[in-house]
Amino acid sequence: MSAEPRINDRIRVPEVRLVGPSGEQVGIVPLAKALELAQEYDLDLVEVAATARPPVCKLMDYGKFKYESAMKAREARKNQAHTVIKEMKLRPKIDPHDYDTKKGHVVRFLKQGDKVKITIMFRGREQSRPELGFRLLQRLASDVEDLGFIESNPKQDGRNMIMVLGPHKKKTEAMAEAREAQAARKAERQGPTPDAEPEGDTAEAPAAAAEAPAETPSEA
Repeated sequence: MSAEPRINDRIRVPEVRLVGPSGEQVGIVPLAKALELAQEYDLDLVEVAATARPPVCKLMDYGKFKYESAMKAREARKNQAHTVIKEMKLRPKIDPHDYDTKKGHVVRFLKQGDKVKITIMFRGREQSRPELGFRLLQRLASDVEDLGFIESNPKQDGRNMIMVLGPHKKKTEAMAEAREAQAARKAERQGPTPDAEPEGDTAEAPAAAAEAPAETPSEA
């Protein structure tokens, strides 16, 4: 079955509860009268509540209504932000340089408004030292606390220990800030406009030099 409402001659009921073009209640009228009013206003008769008794119909420009509805839905999809869960894997005895690199990725993900799943991978005898992984996760959470918070506390999962960090900012806010920063960088690269006047008295200096009288040679 079509999801679109019935309009004009496709409406098959003896009478309808009619709503005018501006939302005013006209009342219950015969279908023929409603169609006559629609033709008089150069509008469509649209069934907006088919299950009501009698069905509710409204006078409107159905083509314009469909276009505006499609544009609103498109804008809503454009502004909708899906939170993505990124994953970062670390070893309990990670090298300081590698830790800084991994932390940089976590910072970038949180700034983008994404959640981050941190996985500590234990191997061999490391499995008997879960406190190493716990301390590492706590350290990382502390290092990025201005950007994110612990959404899921560290917990053991087989040979791994997992923690989830959530961003303080929503995805939509992060996207908006990223667009603003990109626009600012673009404006900075373009530099000042060609019509900008030079600062200071640099433009007047040559003219002043031209007006100054030439010095006469001194007499021997």
